[in-house]
Amino acid sequence: MQLHTQEWGAGDRVAVLVHGIMSDHRTWRRVGPALAERGYRVIGVDLRGHGRSPRGDYAPELFADDLVDTLPSGVEVALGHSLGGLALSLAAERLRPRRAVYSDPAWSLGASGQVVDPAVFVSFKSASRAMVRQFNPRWEEADVDIELETVAAWDSGTALALSGTRLEDRTPARPVVPSLVQIAGEGFLFTEPSADRLTDRGFAVRTVPGAGHTIHRDDFDAFMAGLAGWV
Repeated sequence: MQLHTQEWGAGDRVAVLVHGIMSDHRTWRRVGPALAERGYRVIGVDLRGHGRSPRGDYAPELFADDLVDTLPSGVEVALGHSLGGLALSLAAERLRPRRAVYSDPAWSLGASGQVVDPAVFVSFKSASRAMVRQFNPRWEEADVDIELETVAAWDSGTALALSGTRLEDRTPARPVVPSLVQIAGEGFLFTEPSADRLTDRGFAVRTVPGAGHTIHRDDFDAFMAGLAGWV
């Protein structure tokens, strides 16, 4: 499937951005321009079932296949958040970016032994502004606006396709390219022991203290600082 893409900048180096569930390329409204200012041509995708990309069947492997069909291989850096991190990790061996960054990737089933079933996100399809603000108190108003728009465009079947019997831990056994895992200090996917296990598997790991799951919207400056040496 050819995905809808958005580009920022025209640099010689290429960076790709892959958003999380319920979102689309607009989540990167500050990240895309910031990387463009650093000399990158930045490509943001809308995963299938999100934004302006086509709908269809849904599965982690299909999200990954779409990235391979849409994006150039061998880019300087590829960055995926949440579901985008999962899809990117499944595509990394074929895309072969020089570096990969996984921002609070949706690999595990949740921290502290409490399983997070993606089906819970279906209820967000009818989220009000107050609900989005309640869950994301640190976001700028522009991000709340964008979230309401992207959720309205999102096919909630993407969440159902990841739930129930399809729930499994998809943490990679090892990185296939030099890889950073950026962990949300106030997130729900990683604990300190799970971060240590990622280090043992060969990943570089950095935690952004105080940030929730969507680090780049909770604390943009800390998100960018946490990418030092990788972008």
